[in-house]
Amino acid sequence: MSKPVSNPFFEMDFSKFADFSKMAGDFKAPFNMEPLFAAQRRNIEAITAVNQAAFESIQALARRQADLLRQNMEEASSLISAVMNCPTPQEKVIRQAEASKVAVEKCIATARDITETLSKCNSQAMETVTARLSQSIEELRGMMKPNQEAA
Repeated sequence: MSKPVSNPFFEMDFSKFADFSKMAGDFKAPFNMEPLFAAQRRNIEAITAVNQAAFESIQALARRQADLLRQNMEEASSLISAVMNCPTPQEKVIRQAEASKVAVEKCIATARDITETLSKCNSQAMETVTARLSQSIEELRGMMKPNQEAA
């Protein structure tokens, strides 16, 4: 009987072919890697802080919108009752016009408030990112100075 055909690559022990641990063990970085790792940790901390602030802002905005919805529903209910209790059609139209004017003014004020809140959150996030970017550039300069002196 003939022997089944096998693939010689499946039977080969590649760990004996090249000892990668020895090769990696002899590798020396051209500079101290710890400051680079520390800088990356600080970058991640800055990103985490920005994300946390954004999350808190979104939560506050969602609560504010829920409160506004509740208030608007209550006001709409009382307005409908007030309009229905007006004795003449002219008074109903006057009441609706007054309520519309108040509603538009309130909507504009609310939109302005929300826009200011979001703008403040964006400014704080950009300040954090800008400060970290400046620190990163200074850290990079500090890491490269010893190599420039040695050259």
